[in-house]
Amino acid sequence: MEENFKTLALSYKKSPIEIREVISLNEQEAKRLINLIKDTSQAINVLVLSTCNRTEVYYSATEVLTNEILKCLGIVKGKQNLSKYASYFDVITDHNLSVKHLFNVAMGLEAQVVGDMEISNQVKTAYQWSADEDAAGPFLHRLMHTVFFANKRVVQETSFRDGAASMSYAATELVSDLAQNYTDPRVLVVGLGEIGTSLCKNLSDSKLQNITITNRTLSRAEEVANGTNNFQVIPFENAIDAINNADIVVCSIANNKPFITQAIVEKIDLLSPKFFIDLSVPRSVAPDVENIPGALVYNIDDIQSKASEALNKRIEAIPHVKSIIEEALEELSTWTQEMEVSPTIKKLKNALEEIRKEEIERFVKKASESELEFLDKASKGMMQKVMKLPVLQLKAACKRGDAETLIDVLNDLFNLEQQSIEKQ
Repeated sequence: MEENFKTLALSYKKSPIEIREVISLNEQEAKRLINLIKDTSQAINVLVLSTCNRTEVYYSATEVLTNEILKCLGIVKGKQNLSKYASYFDVITDHNLSVKHLFNVAMGLEAQVVGDMEISNQVKTAYQWSADEDAAGPFLHRLMHTVFFANKRVVQETSFRDGAASMSYAATELVSDLAQNYTDPRVLVVGLGEIGTSLCKNLSDSKLQNITITNRTLSRAEEVANGTNNFQVIPFENAIDAINNADIVVCSIANNKPFITQAIVEKIDLLSPKFFIDLSVPRSVAPDVENIPGALVYNIDDIQSKASEALNKRIEAIPHVKSIIEEALEELSTWTQEMEVSPTIKKLKNALEEIRKEEIERFVKKASESELEFLDKASKGMMQKVMKLPVLQLKAACKRGDAETLIDVLNDLFNLEQQSIEKQ
């Protein structure tokens, strides 16, 4: 199995929100990109991950497909020339580094808020999209399940996911800080995606009392409200009026253009400061809203992680997390190497089975049914014992990196290549 896993990655580390929102993909767009890459190249194991902080494409191919993927991305986003954004992307062509990068992302080591719990679910969703579009081969399936098992170990064995240090929690702390500017702060949450829902759970545990939520699907808003501290629910069509009445507006709507525009806010009589916290990528609060006196906008890049006890514990746990990742990488590498010798093992097993059957046939006419049954059982047991040592030696050779020599020896001894050709 060739080691040719590669990554094309854009993240908050190199690109501001103005760039990330251009590249950001929803589910439909991500699946379309997966299929375009499959249809226009030789790439397999295609995985597309798109969050508020990153848009990344993972794939297996002998060639580096950066330009081809950017063209496909341009088609999906309706942009003529996305190559002008190429400098914002990181291109990882080394197989091992690419695999390690995915592990680091999935564990939360690359998150804007270190250890962010939301990223693991986002990676699972990306994997589901890949499986839905039949873009996940044996290697990606094995890789992702190894990632998920490593994530489980991180949760169970470390304090890396302890506490409430996440993007939604950082937004909660910002809301609480801004609320101190008011005697009875009125908070409105517009949109209940993953981050919006997490925010509501955090706000339910805060001292804030006057919180209103709205969502395109009313039943979803009612469901979230049932698990909180007496949140008010309003129909989505009343969201604009609710913005007028709120002191702090948190917007988390999946949309390709801003939901709260300068024109909407200009109609509001701002007698006191009004804060807008935008948790969306693409942004759901237009940047020019801040040009209106009294309106202050915080976007996803403005929400900085605070030096809390939980965050410090997570930072202390990073070496343990990295050791778990290294163990998982070694396990994946061993599996990948063993996959290289599995065809030889199969050929050897088939060759020995042919010999066994030929010898059994010599006794068919002379042996009784019970004797044949005994011979069949005994010969299968002998074949398994004969197979055991070569298989163990092949796997050991994989770990040493010299399996190719032993494969050649077995091919010569049992004429495996010729037998394989004859069967075709």
